[in-house]
Amino acid sequence: MAWGRWWQVAAALLLMWATVGTAQAAAPVTLGGGSGIIFDDGSTCTLTTIGFDGSGQLVGFTAGHCAVAGAGVSAEADQEAGSVGTVAFTSTDLDYAVIRFDAGLVNPVNYVGSTSITGVGLPAQFPAVACKEGRTTGQTCGLVYGDVFGGANWTLTQICVIVGDSGAPVVVGSTLVAIVNGYVAVPCIGPQVGANFTRILDDVNSRGGAGVGFHPI
Repeated sequence: MAWGRWWQVAAALLLMWATVGTAQAAAPVTLGGGSGIIFDDGSTCTLTTIGFDGSGQLVGFTAGHCAVAGAGVSAEADQEAGSVGTVAFTSTDLDYAVIRFDAGLVNPVNYVGSTSITGVGLPAQFPAVACKEGRTTGQTCGLVYGDVFGGANWTLTQICVIVGDSGAPVVVGSTLVAIVNGYVAVPCIGPQVGANFTRILDDVNSRGGAGVGFHPI
């Protein structure tokens, strides 16, 4: 083979290799409070929020009944990207789960749809109006009834939620105050019941492990 011809073949092979390498480098998936997430068993819920814990680990939260510890988590909007995180812990008492994400595979944001999360606040009280951002019903808002159970763990609202909205962030303005855990009586008509997020963080900090010292993006 002539030298010139050999050089052309080598250049073509190099270009092909570079092109294949670029195609395989998938962009990170975007996730934030209100994003749909899918677990290994196919169940779908909503991410409450995403941020970093005190150790610098990228973590997120959702409802505890959505998945078991050790389950893989993928982004509903980009399922082809595969698993981007793992459920690190679930609480049956407060019905929340902590997800440990691969920071190299996820682009964390503080806004999804019509909802932004700029901080965490104390439980909302009657007659405030709160909103949630769910993967099934998007943003819906309603009157806050407060903790009618007589404690510091749960808040009831008149926010419409249905299956798949579990884990959705409940906000007043852009302040995260609770998560969606379910509804009482009738879907969408409710009322909706959710665990107070400051109570969840207190539980995480007392337990230790993933999520300790969490702050949202």
